[in-house]
Amino acid sequence: MLTMTVFLLGLVTAAGQAGADQNPQMSDTVFKNVQVLKGIPVDEFMDAMGMFSSSLGYDCSSCHSPEIRNNRDAFAVETPAIQRARGMIAMMNNINRSYFRGEPRVSCFTCHRGNYSPEIVPSLALQYGEFKEDPNAITIFPDRKVSAEEVFDKYFQALGGRERLNRLTTFVGTGIYSGFNTGGAEVPVEIFASAPDQRTQIIHMSAGDGIKTYDGRNAWVAEEWRPVPLVNLTGGNLAGARLEAVISFPATIQKAFSQWQVGSTVIDDRPVQILQGTDSGQTPVNLYFDESGLLVRLLRWNKTAVGTVPTQIDYADYREIAGVKLPFRTIVTWTDGQNTLALNDVRPNVPIEAAKFTRPAPFKRR
Repeated sequence: MLTMTVFLLGLVTAAGQAGADQNPQMSDTVFKNVQVLKGIPVDEFMDAMGMFSSSLGYDCSSCHSPEIRNNRDAFAVETPAIQRARGMIAMMNNINRSYFRGEPRVSCFTCHRGNYSPEIVPSLALQYGEFKEDPNAITIFPDRKVSAEEVFDKYFQALGGRERLNRLTTFVGTGIYSGFNTGGAEVPVEIFASAPDQRTQIIHMSAGDGIKTYDGRNAWVAEEWRPVPLVNLTGGNLAGARLEAVISFPATIQKAFSQWQVGSTVIDDRPVQILQGTDSGQTPVNLYFDESGLLVRLLRWNKTAVGTVPTQIDYADYREIAGVKLPFRTIVTWTDGQNTLALNDVRPNVPIEAAKFTRPAPFKRR
């Protein structure tokens, strides 16, 4: 994970779509010596690197030249592992094309499952071991006895009621952020949010401020460890930024998807209800609610050229602000890292200048 801080990034189409006024940076114009994953947005390209990392238990240095620690240009150096990966992508694409009508049914994870070399001998421990349901499964078993409306009603009531939720129009939060991109160190963070769907996060680090912004239509990230100083988010990453902004003012979340179905599972030995939202042609989103009705997890997916990758957001430490309960602790986990955001102060319904939600300047070291 430490190597990932050098370079790695860590819901909708493999090619991805940016906002209407955006021209996303493409993989083969930003990176050098791209032979296979051409013509895809930079953020999707980096999610593809996350797929490799998660599937094989790797980090950047596992495939790339050791020189990447001091020289980013060394990512373009062809190593045997990179050459092998290109062949594996071709093999995967051929399997999907030949047997699944081009649908991405087989990915790196299908065979590797966290191992460098796929296992070929059955595991008796797995065969006769205790079955554990994966709460993060993309396919859920619908519960016809409970309606989505009932789950949403319980959620809104647990937060303080629809009327109070509608009265929350803005908030500014301050606290502490830590993650792979800070080397585990705790640094100050600010959150600016405006209903219904604008959100900016500013991480104050010694090297410079890391900024992530969603303006209600487009999203950007400007951080030191990104492959370029300012990245336009596209596809599932753009949809994910919107979803994080909407969740900040959950009174509107029910309208974020055209269809909802209810399921159930277990997280940390506790029963939870699932609401899965879907729209035609998009990957779904899973919302997980505990017995009190509060949201404890959000799970979304992003399609890439080499498979679909998940992002998990866990919510905890709910506190009442202006009659509404908000989560003060958030943990974001995805294939390229994990970050923790712990707020210590939230000021509701305060004026926020419009400039806080505009396109940030490219990252620049202090």
